[in-house]
Amino acid sequence: MELCTLTAHELLEKINKKEISFADILRSLQDRIKQVDPKVKAYVRVDGRNENNENGSCRDRFETCPYKGEQTSQSGFLKGLPISLKDNICTEGLNTECCSRILAGFKPPYDATVVKKLKEAGGAIFGLKTNMDEFAFGSSCENSAFGPTCNPWDIERVPGGSSGGSAAAVAADEAIWALGSDTGGSIRQPASFCGVVGLKPTYGRVSRFGLIAFASSLDQIGPFTKDVADSALLMKAIAGHDPSDSTSLDAPVPDYTASLTGDIKGLKIGVPKEYFSQGLDAEVKAIIDAAADKLRNLGAILTEVSLPHTEYAVPVYYIVATAEASSNLARFDGVQYGFRGLEGRNLIDMYMRTRGEAFGQEAKRRILLGTFVLSHGYYDAYYLRAQKVRTLIKKDFDDVFKQVDCLITPVSPTPAFKLGERVEDPLKMYLSDICTISANLAGVPAISLPCGFTKDGLPVGLQIMARPFAEETIFRAAHAYEQSTDWHKRRAKL
Repeated sequence: MELCTLTAHELLEKINKKEISFADILRSLQDRIKQVDPKVKAYVRVDGRNENNENGSCRDRFETCPYKGEQTSQSGFLKGLPISLKDNICTEGLNTECCSRILAGFKPPYDATVVKKLKEAGGAIFGLKTNMDEFAFGSSCENSAFGPTCNPWDIERVPGGSSGGSAAAVAADEAIWALGSDTGGSIRQPASFCGVVGLKPTYGRVSRFGLIAFASSLDQIGPFTKDVADSALLMKAIAGHDPSDSTSLDAPVPDYTASLTGDIKGLKIGVPKEYFSQGLDAEVKAIIDAAADKLRNLGAILTEVSLPHTEYAVPVYYIVATAEASSNLARFDGVQYGFRGLEGRNLIDMYMRTRGEAFGQEAKRRILLGTFVLSHGYYDAYYLRAQKVRTLIKKDFDDVFKQVDCLITPVSPTPAFKLGERVEDPLKMYLSDICTISANLAGVPAISLPCGFTKDGLPVGLQIMARPFAEETIFRAAHAYEQSTDWHKRRAKL
């Protein structure tokens, strides 16, 4: 069996027994990337060269693959295992461009806190960044300046977004595990589409310092893994308080692996009726229903619950998120770093040329939307009202978690859709996040794990949500379900 196909905990066991070396793992990954990435396009080349052409597509064919193992202590519990990072997580001296022309060639002068924590835990940073929708604006990984990533299960379909590169890399065995970011479902939806495990931690559980911001009150870094045990292990490495992030929780990090007991007898699980309404694909519904039956057979107590303000989640999200994006992206102007347009008549003209040439269409759309809802005369009508409804959405979750321990829902109303299918219909694209957005608005943790396949062989994910900082409950339920099935063991045949 190729080492690249194994989980992190399986590799660690072999390392501890001295059956394999770090070079063996690296060689297996390099061979796999050279073999399949020309089809999948999970990675972007970030070696300092800016090769964006007029249509914004460029790709190095991975003849070399840097491995930053020399920067890590292999005495930590991760034993030098390589990890891949989304292109919006800062790494000192290694290009971090958010897959946008406006940040072409940008090399951060520091590591993100999660990168520091990984190195302290003995992890090593894989020297290729994973593809993403530009500035995390998207649900399909088609908005990248480097071109789209393809779904390993069907290369004519999207891998989901915005962290599509990370999900596809893990699903295609081009990565042992990876990190992504989740603002409205950008970890969970790609995990569902690609048949891997993706966790959005509680807001504040993992530091955002060094994550290039999309929407600061919603963003959260989290892991992509091949199974739940790896997710718990990686969370142990990246979670914890960070003085550099004012929203970071100052509390001890539990040993998440201790929650993987396989026992969920008596666990109270809510099934929100609003997530099973019109628009949910019939095959997806049948697969989620079967997963619910499996949890019931394992001893969980399932009951229908209500989150009455769910119908407002999408409009609230696209007001709050675009408003924060408009503010955060104002810093990218071509003055100190990244792309600069042709010299204009004056400073303002240079700003306009730079931003007009370098931002993609979806980035421009969200900046315009955000600027509009924050503008004079519209702030109260849109942004302030959206924040009030967001409070009601959070209250729904607070109330329901007084009754149950966790919730189960679909991750997406459909399986992965075709490349190009929704590019010209932004509203239809935005609605693909309808099942994931509420968790970000409420700040609660949520996971996606494989729970079945459609008749066309496309993966479907089960979402499990819990009260804030109850990741242990999520891991307990997810691991018990996973170990009673073999969905997570299936691999895409490229």
